[in-house]
Amino acid sequence: MSAGTSLRQMREQKPLIHQITNYVVMNETANATLALGALPVMAHAIEEVEEMVGSASALVLNIGTLSAHWIEAMIVAGLAANNYGVPVVLDPVGAGATRLRTETAKRILGEIDVAVLRANPGEVAALVGATTEMRGVESIGAGANSPDLAHRAAQKFAVVASVTGPVDHVSDGERGAEIFNGHPMLATITGTGCIASAITGCFLAASRTYFDAAVEALIALGVAGEDAARDAKGPGSFHVNLYDALAALDPDTIDARARFA
Repeated sequence: MSAGTSLRQMREQKPLIHQITNYVVMNETANATLALGALPVMAHAIEEVEEMVGSASALVLNIGTLSAHWIEAMIVAGLAANNYGVPVVLDPVGAGATRLRTETAKRILGEIDVAVLRANPGEVAALVGATTEMRGVESIGAGANSPDLAHRAAQKFAVVASVTGPVDHVSDGERGAEIFNGHPMLATITGTGCIASAITGCFLAASRTYFDAAVEALIALGVAGEDAARDAKGPGSFHVNLYDALAALDPDTIDARARFA
């Protein structure tokens, strides 16, 4: 596993990352993808998603602002991605907050071969049947700890489960990893979870395995968060600094800064 090797390859190849994502973070995830070194495309019309995903190296599905036609576009895009061999990331934003969100996430997991499920503990708890407390799209609490949730989700849905929080946890159902990189300021701006999902898509285009990609993506975002917080005066300047920090990530040093077990 080497985040530096994957980052270097990504920047050399500039893979296209197709994202069907929500209105709140569309600009953020596009900019984060560009800053990291990949190319974003935000195409959600059902008439074009199948064609677009055929040109992409990864597909990111984010259910943050759902509507019926977007749900169908996600299904069409996901099935096309499976046919093309394009890995899929699912971000089940707010699963557990409403029946629509929970059922949509489960439908995607049931109908599409998802490579990585990237979510917070409350969302994962809702999907695996553990107790959870969601307030809007924010996870307030879950009835199981994050390592257990990641393991259960990986086994239940045959995915790599990437559960983010103060400490991130990744599991493929057999292996597990804890990622300690990051900074509390990542929780002070909207969309950092969605950015984590977008970056996971970027690393899926460059890493050897889905498990490695999920871990490397969280290392990259965590290291960038540490750098962005260094001179930040508050959430506003941290937000701006985060893009600069993603762009400044050094493939030669990121592995030495990685803190995971």
